[in-house]
Order: sequence, then structure tokens, then C-alpha cells
Amino acid sequence: MDLENVLDKCGSFGPYQILMLGLFGYTNIVSSLHYFSQTLISFTPPFRCSLSTADFSENITSLEACTFTLNDSQVSKCNSWQYEREENYESITTELNWVCDEAFNLAVGQSFFFVGSVMGSIFFGYLADRIGRLPACVLTTLTGAAGDFLTSFVSDLPWFSFARFVSGLSLDTQYVLMYILSFEYLSPKHRTFGLNIILALFYCFGLMISPWIAIWLGSWRKYLWATSLPALGMLIYPFCLHESVEWLVTKGKFDKAAKNLRSIAKMNGRKVDDAVFDEFIKYYTLKLKSDQKTNKDTFMGMLKTPRLRRFTITLLIKSVIITMAFDILNRNVEGVGTSPFKLFSYTGFCYLPAGLSLILFQNRIGRKGMAFASLFGGAIITAVTGYLVGTLDATEYSLLLAFMVGLGRFGGSVAYDAEAQYAAEIIPTSVRGRGVANIHVIGYGFGFFSSYIIYLGTIYKPLPSFLLSVLLFIGAGLCLTLPETLNKKLPQTLEEGEVFAKGEKWYYFPCFSRQNRANKPESQLESAH
Repeated sequence: MDLENVLDKCGSFGPYQILMLGLFGYTNIVSSLHYFSQTLISFTPPFRCSLSTADFSENITSLEACTFTLNDSQVSKCNSWQYEREENYESITTELNWVCDEAFNLAVGQSFFFVGSVMGSIFFGYLADRIGRLPACVLTTLTGAAGDFLTSFVSDLPWFSFARFVSGLSLDTQYVLMYILSFEYLSPKHRTFGLNIILALFYCFGLMISPWIAIWLGSWRKYLWATSLPALGMLIYPFCLHESVEWLVTKGKFDKAAKNLRSIAKMNGRKVDDAVFDEFIKYYTLKLKSDQKTNKDTFMGMLKTPRLRRFTITLLIKSVIITMAFDILNRNVEGVGTSPFKLFSYTGFCYLPAGLSLILFQNRIGRKGMAFASLFGGAIITAVTGYLVGTLDATEYSLLLAFMVGLGRFGGSVAYDAEAQYAAEIIPTSVRGRGVANIHVIGYGFGFFSSYIIYLGTIYKPLPSFLLSVLLFIGAGLCLTLPETLNKKLPQTLEEGEVFAKGEKWYYFPCFSRQNRANKPESQLESAH
């Protein structure tokens, strides 16, 4: 009587799961406000050198954004500027004058956000294995909010870098830990729809409202105060949700696991015999003893077996590419002829069709097909966008460029969300928590460079798009080297992971193999994710 069978009797898509998905939705709002705060606090409006700062204003013959020229042909640097602030919004860029020679400060400071994400993923991932997924999820969210709140008081680069480091400690872990909790308590046939529709609706909602909150408050400092407060809502989670049953059984806390399942059955209106829970405890007691003797699975163990090592390295590289692509495509919304606030908000709507695309197609074309298509299509869109940005007048073609930015965000969103589920299914259950966390650690570690890639746009405007396009093409190619997970019983141990989908061709896609799918036993189809 394993967890899947017991959960089926207790209800795997009832009132408890609805509550859990609702709180997962709230987590997505908090996560979106937190992640994209660094984008909204740093918008740089059009600016020009301020005449009032020049002692020789009557002798100025040429005035540029960063320099002015005197009539004796002497070129000097500006030391103050006039900004065309949108709705009088004061960003950190305009308040601290981080433009021209100081523009690099923003890239440096915000790159520490990703340094923090690496440390946070390691620390909170360890904490999740020690004290549980649920308390670790609450603590990491509160840590990130504290970092945002601290950021609102800084006035120089060192303190800004430190505050962004603290803020980055919760990046990804707050989302991933809640994702894992929701993933484990949902039946396999409801996971794709349940998780992706919640992500699409609530993350989209957070993205679309955040620019208007910033404009309404009028200051980057007030915006950070306001968006850090919703994290306090996470304090109610321990009173509403149960700890991961899978984590409890791996720690030998069988009675607590059974108690949680009883509570879920009661909330879902199911009557389950005590004998079911007795069998559940007996099954996992024997399994734990067996695993302690024979199974010493570790994340490093994945790197010691030929096929799993290849899968792991591929997933690591894909995580790097997708993380940087997701960040760059979502932040690079300036200089295309449309208000960055409006463009960020309106194109944030693409999260909804992105989530719906996963729901509609991921169970048809498969995980590999979805990942490949999103990366390959995203590469083409990004390359075209870069070409258009470099050749068209942004003012005249603002609508076209805005549309291309939206398409790029759509592709990045599909790729990012598809990756989360794909990696969780390829990695064996015995090391799933550590494996997913470590893969995301590597991804966000390289996210450190995304700020600098965006900065390349100050040298040559299309350069970030062209560079990103190359990376996306590489990521698409890597997808073809991974196994398909749709309609298959997922590996539980490293031993099972090593032989998983062995013999499968690189060009195998379920949508072209309907006959094979039709011949699969019903029990195997039900165990698929």
C-alpha cells in the first residue's frame, strides 16, 4: 500500500487539493512580485544632460545624454541629468543617477541577487531536508521579503549589492518547495492541469499588477515596502497545509505521515479504513529498512552512472540557458518605443496562454517535444526581435516591437515552466528534492551574467537578443538527448533511473507514436505524469 494508492483512497483532487492549489497560487503572486521587483525599481527613463549643472552653459555648442561640448571643442561629462519620468515615478536609477558611466552599478548590484539565489538554494534546500518542506518554504519567503525591505533603505552600491544578495536568498526556493508540496499531493492525471493553470493565472496576475503598483506609489522605495508585505501571508501556511508525506516517510515519521493522510481524507469527505493506514505504515517501514541496507542514493551518485550522468549534465546546462533566457526576456523591455511599465504589464499576460499551452499540448506531444518546441521557437523569435530592434525606428514601429517582446516572453515562460516539470520527472524520486534544487542552483548561479548580457545592449542594441538566440538553439538541441517521460512509470531510485527509457531513440515523440500509447496498460498510463 504505497503513497499513490493511499492518496487515491484519501482523495487526490478534493477540497484539500483545492486549498493547496489556492495557496500555491498565492505563493506565485508573492514570487512574481519578489522576482520582478528588481526590474521595476531600475527602469531608466529617457534623460539628457542638465544645463544647470554646467558652469559654462552659455558656451555650450552640443548637448548629449552623457556629455556636453563647449565652443572651444572641449568635451566634458555631465554630472546631473533631467529625466522624463513616467507618472513622476522615481526609480533607483533616477534617484541615484546611475546612468552613463554609473550605469554599470545597476548590473553589478543586481547580479548579486543571483549570487544570493545560489547560496539560498543550497541553504534552504538543506533546511528542507532537515526540518521539512513546509517550514523551509515559509522561512525562505520571509527572508526574500526582508531583503526587499532592506533594499528600500540603501543609497550606495555596496549596500545595494548586499541587500539584493539577501533578497536573492529566496529566489526559486520559495516557488520550488511549494511546487514540490503541491506536486506530491496531486494525482498524476491532475498535475499538469492543476499546477500549470494555477501558475498561469496567479503568476500572470502578479506580473500585470506590479507595474501599476509601482506607478501608483510613485517611488521604488515605497514599492519595495508594499511588495514585501504579502510574504507575511505565508505565516498561515503551517496552519492550513500538511508537511510532505514523502519527506516524512524518508525520515521514518510514519505515524505523522499517516495522521496527515487521515486529515486529508477527512477534509476530502472520504472514509478510509484504519487497515489502509496500517498497511501504509508497514509498507514504508519495510521499505525504509530495505533502502537503508541497499539504497544509498545521493545526488553525486547520479554523476557516477553513465546515462544518469549524461541526463544530469544536460539538465544542468538547460537550466543555465533557460534561467538566463527567462530573466533577460522578462527584463529587457526598455528602448522599444513603448512605456516599459505598460509593456511589462501587458506582455505579462502572455503567462496565461503559456500556461494553457502546457495544459493543452504537454500531454499530447510529450515533455521533450514541449521543451524542444518552446526553446527552438523562442530562439527564432528572439533572433528576429534583435534584428528588428537594430534596424527599425522604435518610435515608428513600437507596436510591432512590443508584439515581438510579448512573443519572446511567451516562449521563455513556456520553456521555464516545462523545464520545472520535466526535470522533476527525469530525476529519480530518491534524490528528487536535492536534484531539482541543485539543478536550479546551477541555473541561477549563471543567472549572475544576465544583468551583464542586458548591459551589452548599451554597446550594441541587438546584441543581447542575438547572444540569447544562440543559447536557446543550443538548449533546443540538448532536449533531443533526454528521454520522454510521458506515459511512463517514473524512476524511484538511481538504479531505475539508469535504465529508464533505455533504447529510446532521440527522435521519439509520443504524438508520433499513438499506437504504442494505445497499447500501454491502463495502470501504466495512470502512473504517468
